[in-house]
Amino acid sequence: MSLTQRIKLAQELHDGIAQDLVGLGYGLDSLLFQEDDETKRAALRSVRFDINTLVEKVRSEILELRAEHNDQELLSSQPDFTYQLNRVFSEIINNVTEHSHATRLDVIFTDNGIGGASEVENHYGMAGISERIMALGGHVDIHSDFTGTNVAISLDLLTP
Repeated sequence: MSLTQRIKLAQELHDGIAQDLVGLGYGLDSLLFQEDDETKRAALRSVRFDINTLVEKVRSEILELRAEHNDQELLSSQPDFTYQLNRVFSEIINNVTEHSHATRLDVIFTDNGIGGASEVENHYGMAGISERIMALGGHVDIHSDFTGTNVAISLDLLTP
């Protein structure tokens, strides 16, 4: 397995299984906090420690997969651009919503293209963006002209 393939696998492990295990741990923490029966609390703590052990094993595997880091091989790889960016953005948003205790999220996308991004009859990309963000209680501002397009998204986040 090449270094590039190992790094992709490490990324998938981190963004998938590792995040899922951390989420399970948080769920158990919530149950532990609410449980008054000491026998049940002890059982929940045991499962929590098992999850911690699994998280550490997955992290160790991720580090192992990333060993022998070779920058030249990474630079020469051609990942699926959209897929990789989707994974990056997903991880950033997950970190904000799960860990940052933020009450607001602002995201800005800016390009230097030819512009022209607007709602057009029988085309639903821009409308879909606005509809989804509004359904989340947010706001979208789209500005597009010959110098490029700027999409600004603002969302109030629920506090934990």
